[in-house]
Amino acid sequence: MAIWSQLSTYLADQFGAALIVLCVLSALELMFPAGRQSVGGRVAGLAFWIIYLPVATLAMNGFGMMWQALGVRPLAVLHLDTDWAGPLAVLIGPVVGALVYDFFFYWYHRAQHRWFWRFHAVHHSIRELNTVNSYHHLSEVVFQSAGLMLPASLFLVDGGLGAPVVVVLIRFHASFIHSSTRLHLGPLRLFLCDNRFHRIHHSLEERHFDRNFGAFTTLWDRVFGTAHFPEPDEWPATGLEGVAQPETVGAWLALPMTIGRPAAPAHGAIPTAAAHGQI
Repeated sequence: MAIWSQLSTYLADQFGAALIVLCVLSALELMFPAGRQSVGGRVAGLAFWIIYLPVATLAMNGFGMMWQALGVRPLAVLHLDTDWAGPLAVLIGPVVGALVYDFFFYWYHRAQHRWFWRFHAVHHSIRELNTVNSYHHLSEVVFQSAGLMLPASLFLVDGGLGAPVVVVLIRFHASFIHSSTRLHLGPLRLFLCDNRFHRIHHSLEERHFDRNFGAFTTLWDRVFGTAHFPEPDEWPATGLEGVAQPETVGAWLALPMTIGRPAAPAHGAIPTAAAHGQI
């Protein structure tokens, strides 16, 4: 019973945090819109999140309990407590923690484009990309547990007092980079991803394929040669040519099974691993 009580509390926290993030960013989208967004699209996206969050919560907690039961310990831990960095640890800890996490996310994301594109393509099928419509397929929790959480758990950053900030920072930022608002980070984009930078990753234009994989920082894209910094007026259409954005729960769940993989994809079409998942 104690485990279920902890899970229910954690799930309530997840829903509460997600609701706050979605409300704040959706308000910014309405006040400073970068494009027209339909109410129906947002409602469908919200429905998908209501299904996705409990599954993700159970999967991530199950992964953590399994790791603990197996006695798996991190291979390396970077301590950023007050003895090491002084009062700045509150700031340094979250930033370094997010950088390390985003390094693993960057390579996990590239692996999705190479080997798990059929499932990840659901995320790329979104034509009305905004804060609410930043959903993934339900299978994402399975791939993320194995491809992201597992390696990331072996290299930890102990941010001390700043550790909770990392979780909030990553959650908020993951939604912000998908937001459809004129507000962006400007010059800070040289280091931090924003909605303009990440929109390139979702672009229908072939010249943008396999660009901007990072979610928190642009550093890893610059280091590994996949960065494309948008021009001031560069705000491309998103989605996948010939693939409709899911409008129902059934269409959302079934999309990976119905997506075709043509040998020679047309401009913006569903690409093969060689075309769109080039590493």
